[in-house]
Parts: sequence; C-alpha cells; structure tokens
Amino acid sequence: MPEKVTIQRIKGFCETMGNFDYHRLTLSSEDTHDSNDSGLAVAEEKPKLKRPSLYKVVMLNDDYTPMEFVVDVLERFFSMHREKATQIMLTVHTEGRAVCGVFTRDVAETKAAQVNQYARENQHPLLCEIEAAGEDE
Repeated sequence: MPEKVTIQRIKGFCETMGNFDYHRLTLSSEDTHDSNDSGLAVAEEKPKLKRPSLYKVVMLNDDYTPMEFVVDVLERFFSMHREKATQIMLTVHTEGRAVCGVFTRDVAETKAAQVNQYARENQHPLLCEIEAAGEDE
C-alpha cells in the first residue's frame, strides 16, 4: 500500500532537496581502493566561471542608405527608441561609424548578420561589423 502524502512529507522532501550538503559526494571505505583514504567526505570544487568576452556591433556609414532606413534598423534590431536611434544614426553619418550595442560574441554576430541581410533585402549597402570590446565596456 502506498504511503500517504502529507504536507509535512512534501516539506521535508523539499528541504532535503534544497540542502546541498546532503547531496555531496562521499567516499566510504568500501568505495576506495587506496589504503591512505580516511573515509572523509569530499566536496567537488566549484568550477571557476569567467564572464564571456564582449563584442561591439559597429554600424558603418555609406553615401546611399537613407537616414530613415538607418533609424528603422536601429529601432528594429537594437530595440532603440526613436531619439536614441536618431542620435546613433547622426553619429554614423558624421563620424563614419558608431557602436550600436555591446553583446556576447554570438549575439553580436547574429545582430550584425541580421542587419546586413535586412539591408541587402531592401537594396541598401548598409553594413554592420563586430569588433572586440575593451574590458571597461
């Protein structure tokens, strides 16, 4: 006959599952072949995590892409509001290039490819490229 499920049993189960010390790997004398082991509990070392490298998506100026199209691209692919998109578009226009955003490599590559494809589909030579971002960005 199955045991009766009660709130107390569920709480006890949840507390046990949440107790990570309970789940540590232990080596007993039966599990080891090395006579120097003293049967102590062994906790695996947590892996050291490193922040992923960041990359800038840089939009390049050209003499043919309409400014309104550039603003549309910035709103569509970089979720910018109109004022910010217009500022970035003007920076691209006056300085020849501007950073649209800083992302992990896979996200930056995807966004640059999406912009380049969208521009080609609309017969515009607009280009985005990615470059490694500095540590402070």
